[in-house]
Amino acid sequence: MELVLLFIAALAAGAINALAGGGSFITLPALLFHGLPPTAANATSAAAVLPGYLTTVARFRRDIAPPAALSLPAMVAIAAAGGVSGALLLLATGDAAFEALVPWLMLVATLIFAAGPSIKTALQQREASTPVAAIALYLACSYGGYFNGGVGIIVIALLALLGQNRLLTSVAMKAVMSGTLTTISVATYAAFGLIHWSLALLMAAGAMIGGWLGASFGYRIAPAWHRAGIVVIGLAMTALMFLRV
Repeated sequence: MELVLLFIAALAAGAINALAGGGSFITLPALLFHGLPPTAANATSAAAVLPGYLTTVARFRRDIAPPAALSLPAMVAIAAAGGVSGALLLLATGDAAFEALVPWLMLVATLIFAAGPSIKTALQQREASTPVAAIALYLACSYGGYFNGGVGIIVIALLALLGQNRLLTSVAMKAVMSGTLTTISVATYAAFGLIHWSLALLMAAGAMIGGWLGASFGYRIAPAWHRAGIVVIGLAMTALMFLRV
């Protein structure tokens, strides 16, 4: 039954990640309550949701277009650098520090998620130089390499700094960057033996199905309801994490 629940959690995470992100709000707590140590749970969660990003990229492939200020190779390079930086930081901090930070990271990510539209509007009203926006994207991707929760909405908001305002294009580029940074961070975790592959493969199957379904049918759901649902999930899981600590 626990394995079935992990599969369902990954299915839901894949669908959520296909749009704004936030799937790790489900998969990480599920693995922690399954009994994995914090850093191993985070690494396994990242490996589990990775295929969902790939199916989302495949579904949105026609909408992939970088903003004028940065080329696609440059954005992929930024995402890769951030992914390895965040993964190495996780390895350096270890279980105790990560376990203490998880509830706070989830709370901050949930609040950023809730404020996503306001953040995007505020950023659209500002102008930023390409170097500043590139550094901001690198920091966001480093955060994503350390803790994947909520990185999608941060990247979408930062893309507005680069003039990327079309929703489907922003979602497609978010999937490209999230997929890249997660691939690099998962490779780093794997090199250090942090990933529980049997659980990761089971959940990856769910994430792949969820990613395709979310990308195919997600826009039939009103964005306000979609965002509200993710915020409720995030707050609920954050509360559970604080109680667990």
